Amino acid sequence: MAVGSRTKQLDILYTRLYTLRRQVLQEGIDLFETWKPCISRKSFLYSALNLAFYLALRSHDLRALQRDLLPLGLSSLGRSEARAIANLDAVIASLGRICNKDKSELINYPSQKMFFYGDKLLNHNTTLIFGGTPASCYTHIMVTLPTEAAYDYHIIHDLLKAGMDSARINCAHDTPAIWLKMINHIHHAERDIGRNCKIYMDLGGPKSRIAEILVKDSEARITTGDSLFLASGKISDYPEDYTGPIVITCSIPEIFKTLKPGDPILIDDGKIQATVISLTAKGAYLKITYTKPKGSKLKSQKSLNFPQTPLHVSPLTKKDLKDLNFIASYANAIGFSFVKTAEDIRLLQAEIQKRRGAEAAGIAIIAKIETKEAVDHLPEIIVQAASKQPFGVMIARGDLAVEVGYQRLSELQEEILWICEAAHIPVIWATQVLENMVKTGLPSRAEITDAAMSERAECVMLNKGPYIVEAVTSLADILNRMEQHIYKKAPRLKALHIAINTLKTSKLQKK
Repeated sequence: MAVGSRTKQLDILYTRLYTLRRQVLQEGIDLFETWKPCISRKSFLYSALNLAFYLALRSHDLRALQRDLLPLGLSSLGRSEARAIANLDAVIASLGRICNKDKSELINYPSQKMFFYGDKLLNHNTTLIFGGTPASCYTHIMVTLPTEAAYDYHIIHDLLKAGMDSARINCAHDTPAIWLKMINHIHHAERDIGRNCKIYMDLGGPKSRIAEILVKDSEARITTGDSLFLASGKISDYPEDYTGPIVITCSIPEIFKTLKPGDPILIDDGKIQATVISLTAKGAYLKITYTKPKGSKLKSQKSLNFPQTPLHVSPLTKKDLKDLNFIASYANAIGFSFVKTAEDIRLLQAEIQKRRGAEAAGIAIIAKIETKEAVDHLPEIIVQAASKQPFGVMIARGDLAVEVGYQRLSELQEEILWICEAAHIPVIWATQVLENMVKTGLPSRAEITDAAMSERAECVMLNKGPYIVEAVTSLADILNRMEQHIYKKAPRLKALHIAINTLKTSKLQKK
């Protein structure tokens, strides 16, 4: 390629980048100004501004720019999350010098301090919620405590010794008396081992479940093609013309206000799938569209998901409000289930404020992202929460997969990680992590890879099971190994043993 032509191409690329920077600055500042009035926590201002810049940057399709920058040895813009403008400035500064731009046109390189300031903020925010640096690696480990932990001190002692950094108490189960016993054991173990452990307590939220089952045949087994009736009132009050084998009710009858024909309904985390055929004053006629080949058994309290049906109920139930009286006094962080909008966050903040006054600002909120609506409103949820107190996000992959479809889970999981990093907000990687190992003592190959990928989050959550201590030990080892090779999505190019050994021992010769 002729020198003149090459120079012209570089100048065009420089202009494209410079124009992009100008647009991102303007769009980002405009967005930030709409958020600024509600931000009372000054330490979040820089993060909110970076989030606004990142959203402005990602509103553009950058793929062509990425490709054009790579042959020049410049950043492809793929690591802009924590430093949206600083990263863009660094690329433009280098390209300007490659183009031999006049000194008056050149952008200064960001200082190293400012370039990595976002990482520092993320680490600080992580420490606020999950405590200091874990014993072995960057990523913290959270464990859901079983009821037995209230009666057997050694369960918590062994978990903390194995590497647990945060203990999760699921307030959908047990009672305040049992929770208090768990908490006392946690503090006892902290003193014995000399390690701190944060206490995370989950609000149950308005979980939609099968409330009752009426079986007209011998058992509550259903197969693809069967009919099912979802009663809106008493379970015995179903239409006379309904001849199907089973009638069920929903724990949240308000769903009938928005349910319509054609809406999908997923039962038991999607193991059974149905479609609404028609509605009457007494409920909804459903057609089963998927079960196991030999059918699936319906059970009371199994989940009901309505992924395409808006549900207009408060995210705080009467039980949640009662539980908050205890939780607000003992939890370092409160898990908020079924968050959908910033208004939901405001509601919880007000309730914590009622109970703790000025101290409410020190209690972290963790928004469990488990619906498409929550993903869509994630930036506003972050700004509302983090503008008042420490805040984190849990990727609740179980419900999220059911709500958005398994095919979209991995895509949305990535987007959540990116958006949170841009706001310097820590993320919890949750649901079925090392599940087989926790239950049987032996991990599947796939879940080892999943556990390795979880290093990109600030915390990984394990659920309870008979081999939970062994799972914590293994997870800590996996995370420690992965931290040597990657931070978030940026590779760390540690010398590889396979490369060293090949250089020393390779004897391949041409024949």
